[in-house]
Amino acid sequence: MSSARVLRVLVVDDSAYVRKVVTQLLSRSPFLEVVGTARDGREALERVVELEPDVITCDLIMPNLDGVGFVREQMARKPIPIIVVSVASESGELVLSALDAGAVDVVQKPTALASDRLLEISEDLIAKVKAAADARVRRPIEPPKVGVSPARTSKGVFDIVVLGISTGGPQGLRALIPRLPANLSVPLAIVLHMPVGYTELYARKLDELSALHVVEATDGLEVTAGTVLIAPAGRHLLLRRAANGSVLTHLDVRPLDTPHRPSVDVLFQSAADVYAGRVLGVVMTGMGADGREGAAWIKAKGGRILTEAEETCVVYGMPRSVVEAGLSDYSVGLDRMADAILEQL
Repeated sequence: MSSARVLRVLVVDDSAYVRKVVTQLLSRSPFLEVVGTARDGREALERVVELEPDVITCDLIMPNLDGVGFVREQMARKPIPIIVVSVASESGELVLSALDAGAVDVVQKPTALASDRLLEISEDLIAKVKAAADARVRRPIEPPKVGVSPARTSKGVFDIVVLGISTGGPQGLRALIPRLPANLSVPLAIVLHMPVGYTELYARKLDELSALHVVEATDGLEVTAGTVLIAPAGRHLLLRRAANGSVLTHLDVRPLDTPHRPSVDVLFQSAADVYAGRVLGVVMTGMGADGREGAAWIKAKGGRILTEAEETCVVYGMPRSVVEAGLSDYSVGLDRMADAILEQL
């Protein structure tokens, strides 16, 4: 959060109980004030005009106008940071649609029935609402034409691209990955901070938009050129060199002491251990500093680091931590990232 100002929050949910609990959770922070609530998207649109909130939390399954419809309509009227608060098992497709429509992030309710367990999401919710207040929200852009960057097939100085991304990540990858050509000369491994229950579906959606083959990583998968591997939520993605020289994926809950699982740092360090100096690391939009230690590891082994420029980040946290540590070789905007990656390769 850029200052000590109190942030004005609008809570949107069709459940009176959830509205009450979310209000109580947010009120635990002296920097957050819930200025109003709404029962559905239609009422929320009216309350936004009336209350001018800094951030909105929004359920998805609601009567009259659902969460996705609300996000689309609000972004068309006036972009405001919106955090989706939803149940993964019920609304995976809806969550991804809301993120495509411009929502900044998602907080997962434990289950639809165990509303008393909402207390468990308190820290995550408060942190994401605070971060969202500084987010650069824009009207969503259509994904680019598949493989519009010039194809490059020659092997260069890198054998793999590893990429870390968090807040704003689903939109960022949707703008980046379709720009890469099908004959990309290296594999691409990605850590995207997302709640459990969304990464497999997200990988399938991104695969439909891309010339590259995009999959959620499974254990023991061979790492090959032209494939994009997305780490599954809840497990770290590591790389291992097999006896025959091929590189395989390894999924693990360890290390247990990382702020995120999967962790960008864990992937980056693993890639540097396997490929030494032939690693290109990319750190894009997101809150926090995941990726800084991993970037240092890549650099120590002789690899190179690209960071997303501040002006196109939804949240300039992760790239900032890398830049301020003196680890970034180049900073480029999202619109130039595909070309920058290809130039490095």
